[in-house]
Amino acid sequence: MQGKSLYDFPIHLGLGAKAVSEPQFTGFEWYEEYAKRHVGDGEEGRLVSLFRFEESWTSWEMHPAGDEVVCCLEGHMTLHQQLPGGPTASHELGPGDYAINPRGVWHTADADGPVVALFITAGKDTTHRPR
Repeated sequence: MQGKSLYDFPIHLGLGAKAVSEPQFTGFEWYEEYAKRHVGDGEEGRLVSLFRFEESWTSWEMHPAGDEVVCCLEGHMTLHQQLPGGPTASHELGPGDYAINPRGVWHTADADGPVVALFITAGKDTTHRPR
């Protein structure tokens, strides 16, 4: 049996230490259906996904339900966080480096070349705003 690509088929980690292979990722509208599928896991559910990007993000995002782990696997990226009270923290990440976006902290990323990053996200009620 051939494995699935984490680029295309994210994994949901749910209650009872359950791991569920998700349907193929199709874009931002996919997240709404994901939330409906796992509403019973509440704030304890985690989405594990792998993304490739080559440019800086055009928006900020925030996860009110819990922390997010960002692990750079290839390339180099700068993760920016707007901390409570206004200060900004930046984390330079290269292959094997990770940072944690705390619950409720707005964050975005810069890249000036190809990056592959692994995300473990408490995605419930995630919100976005323009950068």
